[in-house]
Amino acid sequence: QVQLVESGGGSVQAGESLRLSCTASRTILPIQTMGWYRQAPGKEREQVASITSGGATNYADSVKGRFTISRDYFRNTVYLHMNNLIPEDTAVYYCVATASSSVVVTADDMDYWGKGTLVTVSS
Repeated sequence: QVQLVESGGGSVQAGESLRLSCTASRTILPIQTMGWYRQAPGKEREQVASITSGGATNYADSVKGRFTISRDYFRNTVYLHMNNLIPEDTAVYYCVATASSSVVVTADDMDYWGKGTLVTVSS
């Protein structure tokens, strides 16, 4: 059974930082691109950031300059460093992975999803 295991969520004050981690294991398809989606209450799911096996990255406009995605290829782990958090970042964050090598991959084309980790930012 494929697993994407997330960790690092929590509750913080605006302006603080968090780091999310996600490790992929037992994948059937070779993982090329990993990333993060988020879904806030009452809102549509939003792609936050992604990183390919070649190191190309993509970010949502709402997080550019504040979030950084990185990857440990040996450990099959992806990280999301979130700085200067704002209340609008409050959401469940989902780790995603795909065999596609594109840096921009739609939700429907993602092969694997984690169970999600909650991030709450209070003002």
